[in-house]
Amino acid sequence: MTRAELVERLAESVNRWMLEEKQRREGIAGDAIELGPREKFTQSEAEVVVNTVVESIIEALRRSEKIELRGFGSFRLRTRRPRQGRNPKTGTKVEVPGKSVPYFKPGKELRELLNPAGAANEPDDESARD
Repeated sequence: MTRAELVERLAESVNRWMLEEKQRREGIAGDAIELGPREKFTQSEAEVVVNTVVESIIEALRRSEKIELRGFGSFRLRTRRPRQGRNPKTGTKVEVPGKSVPYFKPGKELRELLNPAGAANEPDDESARD
């Protein structure tokens, strides 16, 4: 899923929720009610939300903070020590500096949703390529 697809899905989901709430408030069921143009959650608004979440995660990682989204997972930095590598073309030794890399650890709930108990662990076409 791309960022653009996430933005589109968020806008659709919020609009669906807003329509259900309006129907509940007004006691009308079915297609008899619609959201007005000013009531709709726009793609631009959804993009602001997605960008804010992503930027917040990045900023927290820059401050070396752990980000935990219950049921989904956590983001943190892992530090790699400096090491000695080799240039694959020439074979000469090269110093590789230490660095911090982002790491995602899925939460228990996400793992259970992706790997239900009793389900066959056969890889799909996409994961077989990785």
